[in-house]
Amino acid sequence: MQYKDQRPAIAMIELIFALVIMGIALMSAPMLVSTATKSTTVALQQEGINEAASRIAMIMTYPWDENDLNDSCIPPVLRVSQGDSALNEVNTTANPDTGRRIGVPKDSDSRTFLCGGNRFDASAIGSEGGDRDDIDDFSGTGGLVSIDGGPDYIETTTVNIATSIYYTSDTASYNSSTFGYSFSHATAASTTNIKGISVTLTSTSGVNELQKTIVLHGFSCNIGGMEFAKRQF
Repeated sequence: MQYKDQRPAIAMIELIFALVIMGIALMSAPMLVSTATKSTTVALQQEGINEAASRIAMIMTYPWDENDLNDSCIPPVLRVSQGDSALNEVNTTANPDTGRRIGVPKDSDSRTFLCGGNRFDASAIGSEGGDRDDIDDFSGTGGLVSIDGGPDYIETTTVNIATSIYYTSDTASYNSSTFGYSFSHATAASTTNIKGISVTLTSTSGVNELQKTIVLHGFSCNIGGMEFAKRQF
């Protein structure tokens, strides 16, 4: 009697299932690639936005104006030529040199217009000698966003960041109990009590998903400096 050696083999139904699964996997590959690309795009945009936000935060740590820099006194409130009159120095017939705005205590040495008995005007927007010691020295600065993606990132040399500093309207409605103000990005013709800060991100990569303009805004106000009260024991 002869015996045949029987070995297990792949059934036709198993082969069909395997082919179907492979087909599904291959069909989903383009979607996976597209998802990965979009994720990279979002990461690049987010990195640029983070840098723009960091730049605004850094600029706002600087003194409001060149004329705020005086080691002999607390940074004063500066006089402006196009500001809301309610923010001007309070002057009365009995006391024409109060050195303060409405709401500032009469005996306060902070938030005043006086610096060693003198008053100073806010300066025009622009760098004074390129020293970068106040907010408007950053007007017109820019450059490439420092993306740490290496040479494989298409946006390494194409995302630009530009900074604009400008005076904007400080006109508001005041009364004894309420205050209403709507911020404007329009540039004022002369000095006011608010400096706007705009940081603009642009891309020149040619990639549709990245070819966007993103603008972040901030502002800083002419409120002078302050010092903490001291007590001797």
